[in-house]
Amino acid sequence: MDGGKGIITRNSVMGYRRDLYQPPFEALISFFFPSKSLLTDSNSHSALSESMDIASSSLCQAHKISLTRCQPSSPVNSCSLTFTGFSLPQISAPCLAKCRRKGTSSGFVRACVAVEQKTRNAIIRIGTRGSPLALAQAYETRAKLQAIHPELTEDGAIHIEIIKTTGDKILSQPLADIGGKGLFTKEIDEALINGHIDIAVHSMKDVPTYLPEKTVLPCNLVREDVRDAFICLTAASLADLPAGSVVGTASLRRKSQILHKYPSLAVEENFRGNVQTRLSKLQGGKVHATLLALAGLKRLSMTENVASVLSLDEMLPAVAQGAIGIACRTDDDKMASYLASLNHEETRLAVACERAFLETLDGSCRTPIAGYAAKDEEGNCFFRGLVASPDGTRVLETSRKGPYVFEDMVKMGKDAGQELLSRAGPGFFGN
Repeated sequence: MDGGKGIITRNSVMGYRRDLYQPPFEALISFFFPSKSLLTDSNSHSALSESMDIASSSLCQAHKISLTRCQPSSPVNSCSLTFTGFSLPQISAPCLAKCRRKGTSSGFVRACVAVEQKTRNAIIRIGTRGSPLALAQAYETRAKLQAIHPELTEDGAIHIEIIKTTGDKILSQPLADIGGKGLFTKEIDEALINGHIDIAVHSMKDVPTYLPEKTVLPCNLVREDVRDAFICLTAASLADLPAGSVVGTASLRRKSQILHKYPSLAVEENFRGNVQTRLSKLQGGKVHATLLALAGLKRLSMTENVASVLSLDEMLPAVAQGAIGIACRTDDDKMASYLASLNHEETRLAVACERAFLETLDGSCRTPIAGYAAKDEEGNCFFRGLVASPDGTRVLETSRKGPYVFEDMVKMGKDAGQELLSRAGPGFFGN
């Protein structure tokens, strides 16, 4: 976003590292400055200063966006922006009117008008959560679409809409205590159904086994590494941690498998937040170690934080871990055609097998469940499934092998789920 006399510093935005968070940063900044020209004219600094004052009392209140402004430290006009509790809906007419009533013709109002027009003219509006990882996944989706469809490379052809979900808003409780399904997808699904966005990009492990009416999820991108990563400043693996060490994780799946194999360790359940937040908590000494999905760390180019990667035998992944899913409306043939061009069928079939397993177990955030399907050397599907008691005292596992064909794989997943339900018996999950 640097250009001429106007500079916005990336490394100031929400404490993100400049080199790693350029795509999310630019997504947020574009809300206010859709073109560099707004920053490079001779009046850029005074216009920006006036705009921020107006924004703090009007648009920021309306859309729950807060900004922090600093004075330039050199003759070069410089500012930093910090966004919290943000969302990127279309700019409301009353909000714009309020800015205009204050008698400004600043870059901020021009930016608002430009964004409103740009959103309306977009060929595809992508809905996503606002975390750095979610934004990285949205940018990956955009890049893949543009690589295949030249018309989408035009400026403004794809708009990214950030939507805050229930799971993003409630951070003080463990996910299991919040209850319910779709904690990270419900509001995005609603925006899709209501026509505010055209496609929704999800981490597949967040997607409930049912889909809302009027939506379909026909596309999975190529799956990333499904394994979990061990993050620690003092030990190379879980086995190396001294007795009594505390491992932070909000996942009951991880908790149960950790305690089953390493009962001398303790688990801090309410260890939530995005990747950066959790790493900050670890560095601050709130826990001794944590586990994170390796896929997310790779997408964020943060694998330098990994002490070791856990094998599938040591930690079976969550259902659909490492997979990105993209949904559209059932009656939107145009979007369905775009998504068909992105779909990776091998990933889609593996995810379908795992989700059939999860659906049979009626899994939720209160249920420690793991499952993984993949193509073996012979081209067949090999599936492994696991359920555990929340305290890790009992872990039940099963596996299946069969043709790498949709119907067969869904059947394998369901059959594996039925087996573990029968073996677990009533009261196994403590619900």
